[in-house]
Amino acid sequence: MDDLEVVMIDECQGYLSNVISALMAEKLFIGASVFSKIDLHSGYHQLKVKEVDAYKIAFRTRYGHYEFLVMCIDLMNAPAAFIDLMNQVFQPYLDQSFVVFIDDILVYSKTGNDHDEHLRVVLQILREK
Repeated sequence: MDDLEVVMIDECQGYLSNVISALMAEKLFIGASVFSKIDLHSGYHQLKVKEVDAYKIAFRTRYGHYEFLVMCIDLMNAPAAFIDLMNQVFQPYLDQSFVVFIDDILVYSKTGNDHDEHLRVVLQILREK
């Protein structure tokens, strides 16, 4: 394996391990009877690019020079960066009542009352972060 291959595997590993853990999440749903899915539409666009780094993802067209102010999906590490953020934000609740997969959040509960509380927690976290 040459150096380029090693770097690409290392940089993408966080994303792949999250995919694997999400596929194993089925075991977490035993006993759950209420589910809700929240889709954070255009999730990458929720991440601001540091002003000092904006030039790194700039592009030029015949109409002018443009710099992204938010993360764009085409960046190599965009999925890993977004997944890392989601895991940090929801860490205390992961695999207890939430499963996060990229920009989707699956909330699962055993009862309707529990589910109402779990949804409140998710929405509060999203509002604060």
